[in-house]
Amino acid sequence: MSSKKDTPQATLRAAEIVREYGPFDGVDKVGGVTHDGQRVWAATGARLIAFDPGSGEATRTLDRAADAGTAFDGKHLYQITEQRIDKIDPATGDVVTSIPAPGHGNDSGLTWAEGSLWVGQYRDRKIHQIDPATGAVLRTIESNRFVTGVTWVDGELWHATWEGDESELRHIDPQSGAVLERLEMPRGVGISGLESDGADLFYCGGGGSGKVRAVRRPKSARA
Repeated sequence: MSSKKDTPQATLRAAEIVREYGPFDGVDKVGGVTHDGQRVWAATGARLIAFDPGSGEATRTLDRAADAGTAFDGKHLYQITEQRIDKIDPATGDVVTSIPAPGHGNDSGLTWAEGSLWVGQYRDRKIHQIDPATGAVLRTIESNRFVTGVTWVDGELWHATWEGDESELRHIDPQSGAVLERLEMPRGVGISGLESDGADLFYCGGGGSGKVRAVRRPKSARA
């Protein structure tokens, strides 16, 4: 089944890393990442850190457990923490509410699109669309690789994968899961979280490197 999803039409190219951020003080790993229109937020285990993508300087820190994927809906942050997803007020750091995570602790990526949260399931190789109010699963998209990060941009669904020393960004068909484009990271450079800036960059969590990397979105994807 999985072999059928790597269609001949899937374009493979090297990922263009345009900038690296970090490692930041006291940070030895980065999980989820998101973008609030101005700042990039990175989940670092015990804290959420926001930094200016222009200067690279950290500008905010929220003392909230931040295990995996992170998302922003235009007003609130969402953060995967063990078996739940916390909705956080970024101004105060307060948790507004929490919902159960669909993978019960095996969740990875997280993003917001069109009124829904989209949650990656790492080893299950799935992406779930869930109701942000209840956590109910609305639909499921299957991948043929481990899913680490997930993002939507201009109606396109992209996810990150990381297996062994190999990591890619994959543009997939949201209906069939078919792989349409692949951006291959350098060997040994992993992606633990993923978010688009809504324009020409993807921000990628760097796992145990403690870094966040900006990768250029292909021009063909923006045509």
